[in-house]
Amino acid sequence: MAEARIVGIDLGTTNSLVAYMEGDKPVVIPGVDGSNLVPSVVALDPIPAGGGRPTVTVGNSARRALIETPERVIYSVKRLMGRGLAEVRSELEFFPFRLADDVEAGEVPRVQLGELRFTPPEISAYVLRQLKKNAERFFGAPVTQAVITVPAYFNDAQRQATKDAGRMAGLDVLRLVNEPTAAALAYGLDRAKEGLIAVYDLGGGTFDISILKLRDGIFEVQSTNGDTHLGGDDIDNLLLAVALDEIHAEHGVDLRKDPAAVQALRKAAIDAKIRLSSEQSAQFDIELPNGDRYQREIPREVFEQLIEPVLNRTAGPCKQAVADAGITPDQIDEVVLVGGSTRIPAVRRLVDDLFHLSARGKKPHIELNPDEVVALGAAVQASILAGASKTTEELLLLDVTPLSLGIEALGGVVAKIITRNSTIPASATEHFTTGVDGQTNVAIHVVQGERELAADCRSLARFDLKGIPPMAAGLPRIEVKFLIDADGILQVSAREQRSGKQAEIEVKPTYGLTDAQVESMILDSFDHAEEDFARRLLIEARNEAETILTKVEQARANPAWAQLTGEEQAAVDAARDRLASAKLGADLNAIRAATAGLDQATHRLAELMMDAAVTEAIRGKTMEAAGQELSDHITAPHPMAAAEFK
Repeated sequence: MAEARIVGIDLGTTNSLVAYMEGDKPVVIPGVDGSNLVPSVVALDPIPAGGGRPTVTVGNSARRALIETPERVIYSVKRLMGRGLAEVRSELEFFPFRLADDVEAGEVPRVQLGELRFTPPEISAYVLRQLKKNAERFFGAPVTQAVITVPAYFNDAQRQATKDAGRMAGLDVLRLVNEPTAAALAYGLDRAKEGLIAVYDLGGGTFDISILKLRDGIFEVQSTNGDTHLGGDDIDNLLLAVALDEIHAEHGVDLRKDPAAVQALRKAAIDAKIRLSSEQSAQFDIELPNGDRYQREIPREVFEQLIEPVLNRTAGPCKQAVADAGITPDQIDEVVLVGGSTRIPAVRRLVDDLFHLSARGKKPHIELNPDEVVALGAAVQASILAGASKTTEELLLLDVTPLSLGIEALGGVVAKIITRNSTIPASATEHFTTGVDGQTNVAIHVVQGERELAADCRSLARFDLKGIPPMAAGLPRIEVKFLIDADGILQVSAREQRSGKQAEIEVKPTYGLTDAQVESMILDSFDHAEEDFARRLLIEARNEAETILTKVEQARANPAWAQLTGEEQAAVDAARDRLASAKLGADLNAIRAATAGLDQATHRLAELMMDAAVTEAIRGKTMEAAGQELSDHITAPHPMAAAEFK
């Protein structure tokens, strides 16, 4: 049996890869189709004609389904990882998938995919499973451990979501490595360079810039910056928006209402973008649903003018990263380009200007495939952790945390405890006290960000330090300790030093999954998802049926019942009996049909009851008082609901 290996994985927005160290060289593992790139696309096949569970496909086969069944396909899910409901809604304008309707604020958003719904980590887990299968087929042995790369500017919630996805895929995620750092590892190993390196990483959905110092085998990140909401997808969307507007104006067709047509047009936009990296113009030529053809030539000059605002958004983070590192652009020895979007000539010119490369007789490094370099670096880091290669045994990676971490202090200000660009693993301690006499509890609010007020930063966690002996304000001495591990995951503890009272928490960020949720997803497996969802729908339908049957039985005692004709009463009774019978069975459609039938049969009864309620409400009262009473009657909460949510 082949020895177990630790693989390196680049979980990308557009494509994902898995790599390993072959001797002293990192190598990407191809898929069954021979391609090194696995598109980060997941599709849910239609339910078979004979029933059963739908099949989930990943990669090129899933991407082909985008045109035919876009409502059953999801891509670019990395842009949704670790993000809240309000944050992801803006992503949906140009994407065919939609959010599940019953997700509440504060919960992990779920994407509706056909009949089923999935969290972003669940979708990413499918991609990781496919990469795991590719590696196991290649090695002929199980693969259970991996290093996974993340954008340098991923916050705590996004990193935790990535680790959750790895666990659901059956992988022990030994380390999360920032993508620019991984790229530097790949180049540093290959070229054995020393000095200052800038890694400019413009991928499908994220942008990162990192400044690293290489010396004696030590890769030390000096600073990092970026935007987790900026990448090639934004360029695609600009081209797509132009085409959609022109088609609507010239042909009177609004393709935004046709998801399949939008995806066909998106594919044409991506193809045009790719061609414009090597050609002076590209052609749109597609047939519209009404039989017309949309033809448009896009010169590179027009394309570059269109995308200039997107590219310029990368300049600010680059300048800030250089300033944070305490250097000037002229001190950068090497610039490494990462991500498929760096193939665009305008991107390379921008990088040249930012770091004064041509003026110094230098060029950015593009020797390694920009789509593969991050995965290759992840394989190097995996080798470092495994101690399996003499080539990597002397290498050491010192990464940084991209955002400051602290707590909310008196008045809502942020007391930063670990500042951004601190080398990790890291720990720091600060001391605080109380602001009120006799205070026995202290609420600890952990936040992440660079703003001065906690309300403007991202809330990560809250916990209480209880049982402090009552003392005058200012006397308690509360020690707050932050410990951030090599993955950028945070643990916080608080201790009142006079009494010894202590509390701690491993930060589970907002919009993250709990351990119990992740374990449940792992143990139950997604193979049962369709079955579980069908069971839930059946239970909900039965509950709704029981509620309606109870209300109808109560209504028979209402004076309004006597106002129905004998024929109307018989119709209600027959519909009630049909629903009572259907409720006992397992036919969801039959229950729903019977529920709708009873609802229809009781329309006149409901009208009579409402008329009676209005008449009673206004008898002997002013209109204002009657209106208020009627309003209270209609909107009063159900007592059981109040009891459940106390």
